[in-house]
Amino acid sequence: MVRVMASGVFDILHTGHISYLEQARAMGDELVVVVACDSTVRKRKHDPVTPEKMRARIIGSLKPVDTVVIGNDGDMFRTIEKIRPDIIVLGFDQAFDEDELKQELSRRGISASIRRANECADDLTGTRKIIERIVKNYGETK
Repeated sequence: MVRVMASGVFDILHTGHISYLEQARAMGDELVVVVACDSTVRKRKHDPVTPEKMRARIIGSLKPVDTVVIGNDGDMFRTIEKIRPDIIVLGFDQAFDEDELKQELSRRGISASIRRANECADDLTGTRKIIERIVKNYGETK
């Protein structure tokens, strides 16, 4: 049984997320998805549009996903230690240094391999792209 872990914010669901999760699921027998907690999203990106429990419920309802976990604030490796994945799949645009991740995983005795998903070719594959399009098309007029 190969356990795969994917993670992200998943703020406004789009085809980039679906592609990422489908690719991750194809790499193993079980897909565990870590949805970033609200405080982590605020620190690393922006105020979340949807709260963490809502994002987790939406992601948990998707066909490729077996289990959803809301990440903890602080040490992301504690969540990885609990899940004990065989493979960690990074999104094509996630800003993680793979060598640093491998070193920390090794230091903690986690032998998971790290792989990166391919980019989805669709147009609106990012939350910021979707928000920009909404503002452009439906934003306040002067």
